[in-house]
Amino acid sequence: MRYVSTRGEAAPRGFEDVLLAGLAEDGGLFLPESWPLLSTAEWRELRGLPYAELSARILHRFVGDALTLEELRGLTTATYSSFRHPAVVPLVQLGPRDFALELFHGPTLAFKDVALQLLGRLFDHVLKKRGERITIVGATSGDTGSAAIEACRDRAAVDIVILHPEGRTSEVQRRQMTTVMSANVANLAIQGSFDDCQDLVKAMFVDAPFRGEMKLAAVNSINWARIAAQIPYYVASALALGAPDREVAVSVPTGNFGNVLAAWAAKQMGLPIAKFIVASNRNDILTRFLVSNDMSARAVEPSLSPSMDIQVSSNFERLLFELLGRDPKATAAQMQGFRATGRMPIPDAAWRQATQHFQGFMLDDAGTLAEIAHLHEAAGYLADPHTAIGTAAARACAPTDPHMPVIIAATAHPAKFPDAVQRATGVHPPLPAALADLYERPERFTVLPNDLAAAQGFVRQHSRRNAA
Repeated sequence: MRYVSTRGEAAPRGFEDVLLAGLAEDGGLFLPESWPLLSTAEWRELRGLPYAELSARILHRFVGDALTLEELRGLTTATYSSFRHPAVVPLVQLGPRDFALELFHGPTLAFKDVALQLLGRLFDHVLKKRGERITIVGATSGDTGSAAIEACRDRAAVDIVILHPEGRTSEVQRRQMTTVMSANVANLAIQGSFDDCQDLVKAMFVDAPFRGEMKLAAVNSINWARIAAQIPYYVASALALGAPDREVAVSVPTGNFGNVLAAWAAKQMGLPIAKFIVASNRNDILTRFLVSNDMSARAVEPSLSPSMDIQVSSNFERLLFELLGRDPKATAAQMQGFRATGRMPIPDAAWRQATQHFQGFMLDDAGTLAEIAHLHEAAGYLADPHTAIGTAAARACAPTDPHMPVIIAATAHPAKFPDAVQRATGVHPPLPAALADLYERPERFTVLPNDLAAAQGFVRQHSRRNAA
């Protein structure tokens, strides 16, 4: 299995190099040269497997000869044995055909754990084999940071610095990052938005001397391995609901487009996902694109669903590459133009192709609270604000086939957003026992302006201190 950059100037490479590189040197994102396809019989053989086994078999299609199936099986078994639910990613029925795919049973109560707990072990495996050390730099709108820190804390060959927008995460999200006292972990609160944090991280990666000096690696969804590790949960849920002999739809609350892209990748492998519902909050650039071909960035507005407070959706570039017939020059021109002007005039044919499979939906804060209340009253289900946007989208954009099940990505535990849940339902969702003392733990983080030189200086100091 070989991987190519969406912008065409980086050399193709194998899975290990893609894992450690994250972003391609030309600023593009890696995708497989070709998609592995499974036959109907092969999909059927995966039904009923434990999640760790299914995950290993799906991921093995993407790693080539970098790891054996036995090595992958050992990593996935170790990863998912620590999750709080024996099914790892259970389905909960909310209505006649609506099913919540609960992705929050990992250590930090968010869907990012499913991939990042595995990535931490993959990094260890590859770095030990190579005798190398890396510095992970990532940006978070709330959940990626804590999941990445939990996956990488105390690892001997990894230093990690996470940037979050100061004052724009929930308190639980912030504390899950800033109360980790491991020496290899550092947190930066950037005076700006998530998009500002993401821009700083991307700028560090395209600064070739700095990237080489620090041996930078990425854990957010610009890293293809992160997307690949999310594909299995869509496979598991679709198989449980009748695939490959029955089509399904998915509804995914998303800001950076990575989670829904993982579902789309499963479709490229032959899984019969008939429809992708892209659920946005008030920061609705993806919905505006799908409704009216308006891919224009606006100021980020804080919301009750902060993990989706994003206007520059990094993973959209991967879909754009496919919509443009895998033309790297056209993709690079579109992305560079968007960076310069804040607008991306997608060719009409490419936009129409996208709307054949994707449908956008937007819900504001008032609608989110109303949906949380509705779910609690109608189904006795406590949903966090992100999941609630996904459930509302599933109803509003329901497939025309009344028998087609809709898989709704339940992306965070309600206890991560207790104020919004209590405001909507009167119920204060408690944290699981392992996090019960979170509010009493001391915090450690550094506040910096939205300045590349300042951020790079901090990363250099942190990495050198821990490498000494």
